[in-house]
Amino acid sequence: MSPADVVPEVLWQPRPDRIARARITDFAQFVAARTGLNLPDYQALWEYSTADVGEFWSALAEYFGVRWHSRPQRALASEVMPGADWFPGGSLNYAEHALAGPDGELAVINVQEDGTEELIALGDLRGRVGAAQVGLRRLGVSAGDRVVALAPNGIHALVGFLATSALGAVWSSCSPDFGPGSVIDRFTQISPTVLIAVDGYRYGGKTFDVGATVSKLRAALPGLSGTVHIPVLGSPTPEGMKTWDELTGDSVEATFTPVPFSAPLWVLYSSGTTGLPKPIVQSAGGILLETLKTAGLQADLGPGDRFFWYTTTGWMMWNYLVGGLLVGATIVLFDGSPGYPDLMTLWRLVERHRISYFGTSAPFVASCRKAELTPAVTLDLTSLRTIGSTGSPLGTDGFRWIHDAVGSGIQIASVSGGTDLCTAVVGAAPNVPVWMGEISCRALGARVEAYSPGGDPLINEVGELVITAPMPSMPVFFWGDDDGTRLHDAYFADYPGIWRHGDWIRITSRGSCVIEGRSDATLNRGGVRMGTSEFYRVVESVPEVVDSMVVDTSSSAGEGDLLLFVVLDPAADLGEVTPKLRALVRSELSPRHVPGAVIDVPVVPRTLNGKKCEVPVKRILAGAAVETVVSRDALADPAGFDSFLEAARSTVLAAERR
Repeated sequence: MSPADVVPEVLWQPRPDRIARARITDFAQFVAARTGLNLPDYQALWEYSTADVGEFWSALAEYFGVRWHSRPQRALASEVMPGADWFPGGSLNYAEHALAGPDGELAVINVQEDGTEELIALGDLRGRVGAAQVGLRRLGVSAGDRVVALAPNGIHALVGFLATSALGAVWSSCSPDFGPGSVIDRFTQISPTVLIAVDGYRYGGKTFDVGATVSKLRAALPGLSGTVHIPVLGSPTPEGMKTWDELTGDSVEATFTPVPFSAPLWVLYSSGTTGLPKPIVQSAGGILLETLKTAGLQADLGPGDRFFWYTTTGWMMWNYLVGGLLVGATIVLFDGSPGYPDLMTLWRLVERHRISYFGTSAPFVASCRKAELTPAVTLDLTSLRTIGSTGSPLGTDGFRWIHDAVGSGIQIASVSGGTDLCTAVVGAAPNVPVWMGEISCRALGARVEAYSPGGDPLINEVGELVITAPMPSMPVFFWGDDDGTRLHDAYFADYPGIWRHGDWIRITSRGSCVIEGRSDATLNRGGVRMGTSEFYRVVESVPEVVDSMVVDTSSSAGEGDLLLFVVLDPAADLGEVTPKLRALVRSELSPRHVPGAVIDVPVVPRTLNGKKCEVPVKRILAGAAVETVVSRDALADPAGFDSFLEAARSTVLAAERR
């Protein structure tokens, strides 16, 4: 053990019987019999999984019994990144795997904020998917076409996705609380064939009509061959739209169109600091295998488990949640506010539905801790085996609160990954301890390293999170990026042939990890990621705003403030502009991204090549010395930078005093 590796308290240690019955243990035995290797612990299994990634993913596919329509020639034809060629010649269907199993097995528990519940057996779910499949086909959807949805986390989105996948078509969704600009920026890039949309949603005891958003979206998508109306609020069907009931009127058994392993399954969206949101395309086969690994081995989910993650359809955790069906778990969908009528809502859900894996975010844990909740005192949470947390780093206070207030025998699965891969690359395993404030391990098949600026691997030091071998859930392409330039620039420009993820990470000599924050400027609010370019496009549309910069002060301690710095026209008044900006961000982007403070500054700091200095400013406001994060020689206006910092620090200091 390195002297720099200070070992924190062990909060959870897996019992021998837990390890013995875990699926990952059975998988290790399967691999040992297949290869002759000795794999006595998780570290040995991880080393096997990253030494020859083709062999590992081939073994995984065999272990989980992937249903090939045509068998692949090999596991990995090329390891070059970007462009790794996985399972060439193989064909399959994602939905076929998700819907496999006995008719009477409970597949879905669908819960709404008002307490309405629906329990759906697998046979019933297959029937609903078959009906939606026929309806989509009637609207012109075939393999490769895009179906998009503006819908909450409920049965309509789930059925719509599985029906789309069953047809070999491509799914994409946004949460209905996104503003029209955000949705249009996403969906117009992929030219969908069909739009499925709700008329509104309920959140926090209130109803929100999104009819105007749907109208704008339809106008922005002239190539639609069909639009489907889901009357959540009971509004009449707009002219030219079909109702969901009309779409699913025919009772037909689901059929499954085989597609190549690398065929697109869905489009997710992430944002950098320039341009439109990146339309990330992930493959049917890649997501299938990655989810089998993550849900089946890392999370140890299977038949009899009830799997919940609090998410919206605009976050990749929804895609991961529905993947629980692939391993035979019952998935629990919840549409509503986690704080309505109070912060005990989701904990009561655990008790009522005997949830075994509860997924949440660090800010929710922080809110429960600050409210001094003690769920285990008043509720029966004995079904709960694991609490997962992602979206932002879970701090030591969060670990301690879960251990003390929810259960000392519960595994805390702090995980980190992202939309770009639709998985966690560092996380937990049922045979690895939980150390206070740390992520337990690197994920199987994910050759994660911490790199120095010069590209040297680091242990017990903070470096760039990189992945040095391909993973099957890496994007096959960005939609519309015909020559692959955007994909290359997003992940491979800094370390050629190596994936740069955008996080700072410290890997300990024990194999555990700590995420030290984002190394880029992506805004992550309540799990909804948004690039600063989206933000600026809205803010700088206000005539009084000459220039702007936004900084998210969130850290491992929890979700911080969102600070919006603006350079105003000399004739403008900050007091008049601020409410206008907040209202515009709420309506055009999302309620989660409304800035906590709007600060008038003389100049927005930029580098010599014109890039805004979001990341350096964030680190300085967090306490880093200026000289360690930015070179004054690289600044276009060093004196203006000093004036900016003075205004920024004054605002932060005043907020801390309040």
